[in-house]
Amino acid sequence: MIVVELFLEFTLLSFVAFGGATALLPEMHRVVVENHHWLDDTTFTHLYAIAQAAPGPNVLVVTLIGWKVAGLVGALAATLAMCLPMSVVIYLLIDRWEGFAGARGQKAISLGVAPLAVGLVFSGATLIAQAAGLAWGGALLVLATVVINLRSKLNPLWMIAAGALLGLAGWV
Repeated sequence: MIVVELFLEFTLLSFVAFGGATALLPEMHRVVVENHHWLDDTTFTHLYAIAQAAPGPNVLVVTLIGWKVAGLVGALAATLAMCLPMSVVIYLLIDRWEGFAGARGQKAISLGVAPLAVGLVFSGATLIAQAAGLAWGGALLVLATVVINLRSKLNPLWMIAAGALLGLAGWV
């Protein structure tokens, strides 16, 4: 049954969700598009874009994938699978983890997870950029957005507005 498969796949993904659901985009893409053929590249990219435009946590992309694959039951199954298993594990282990505060092993794990999360998020961004099929205008907009966000305190909403206007004008 597709809902059970969806639940099992996202349960496995939940255990490596360092950096949130966005960090898992390449693996989600592999599972949903390449392995199971539940979605195509374009639909996957559109669902990601909708999830990012909506207010709320980045796990919304999982809910939308579940919805598209198996309706309301699929949305619930995918979301629960992504959130519940690791939440239970963390709940059961948090007291023990705090007991190791300052220990060499805990410091090593904490230091190792940060670059892992950054790498996973970067690979997800790369996947979405490739799937979006950016022309030179889109690539320049991405570059400009990165530079402006790193060098100024300009609210990102201004860059979103600029991107929308450039899209309406047909430049990206």
